[in-house]
Amino acid sequence: MSMQSSLLESDNPTFANLTTIGVGGSIARFVEPTSRVAVIEAVEDADCAGLPLCVIGGGSNMLVSDEPFNGVVVRDARREICVLDEAAPGIDGVDKTSGDFLVHVSAEAGCNWDDFVSHTIELGLQGVEALSGIPGTVGASVVQNIGAYGAEVAQSVESVEVWDRKDKTTFYMNLADLKFGYRTSVLKKSMYKAPGVAADCFFPTPRYVVLSVTFCLKHSKTGVVTHSQLAHALGVQVGDRMETSKIRREVLRVRASKGMLEDAMRYANKWMCYSKSENGVESSIRLQNEDYVCGDLQEGDSKYADRHSCGSFFMNPILTKAQADLLPEDAPRFDATLPDGSKGVKASAAWLIDHAGFHKGFRLAQSDGEKSKAGLSSLHTLALTNRSCAKCADIVDLARKIIDGVYDSFGVKLVPEPVLIGVSVDC
Repeated sequence: MSMQSSLLESDNPTFANLTTIGVGGSIARFVEPTSRVAVIEAVEDADCAGLPLCVIGGGSNMLVSDEPFNGVVVRDARREICVLDEAAPGIDGVDKTSGDFLVHVSAEAGCNWDDFVSHTIELGLQGVEALSGIPGTVGASVVQNIGAYGAEVAQSVESVEVWDRKDKTTFYMNLADLKFGYRTSVLKKSMYKAPGVAADCFFPTPRYVVLSVTFCLKHSKTGVVTHSQLAHALGVQVGDRMETSKIRREVLRVRASKGMLEDAMRYANKWMCYSKSENGVESSIRLQNEDYVCGDLQEGDSKYADRHSCGSFFMNPILTKAQADLLPEDAPRFDATLPDGSKGVKASAAWLIDHAGFHKGFRLAQSDGEKSKAGLSSLHTLALTNRSCAKCADIVDLARKIIDGVYDSFGVKLVPEPVLIGVSVDC
């Protein structure tokens, strides 16, 4: 196949230019297909040539080695959002619980996730407002099954169109096919041959490359507040209804207070400037100026250091009841489901990290006595941050220290949430 049509090709960016944490080595070839056919061609050309392939979204959930990536990085440049119908098939096109009309909305995989959320709210649609401010793209959202404040993207997905790299065909996966779980899906699992063990034939890109996602949303300007922290911030009770625009605004404010929004200034980077809508960039910069919470910055830290992260670096561990019973009595516990379908207990990774002695702002000391350029966010214990010009190796050293410390303290091994490319946090 030829990649000459509908394709933008940039000169030698690094993963540090493309990721929210701002680390990672050089890239041999970086392409941005601008049509559905060109996306498939770019992926297929790399596969046929036997080259390593990395399909990247917003670069928000990945940690990449400092070494050169001698393969092809593909970033889908398509960002169209389309309302397919005004009453999606259901019980006469009506949600059985709320009575709201259902609406199908399709978005291309390269669409910036927060642009999508903002647009649906402007259209008077409800369903994804609690997921406001999560960095990344629509395509990546379903691979990871992003979630926050009582919501997961799985709750709103109708189907996903994919390119199957093995069978060389496109097809649609419905909700049941996607096998969504806590921060995972069949899409994500397809690049591993066992948990945490890369499938060499596909990794670091899933077997199934997302082309577009169809969502089923409600035609409503109000949504139900389902998370206690968000309800408290809004001054309402869990279960109360609130305007979706107000929910979005409060979610963005709460995320800002934790440093859990991306640094909007990354879009001044020439490799990022077209990956988010102009209105979206302007809005993000304005809100960053209004809501930015300056944590405990140390000498040499960049101004927005607390936002230079992969988001939550560790997943909340899902334990058996017997494992959870070994935790201190005051350790938070939540109902969860184990991989085999039995009842389990979700522990708080943030609590475990903090109570193992790794507090907000923690940094390792270097051999020269100076503090490492990587550290825990001064606003959120779960975020490992690039304080200023850190390397991937600095982040890895910090992650290993935390994993070992939590295991020594509680017998629980934390699992990283980001995709690790060319690196391992195992000692």
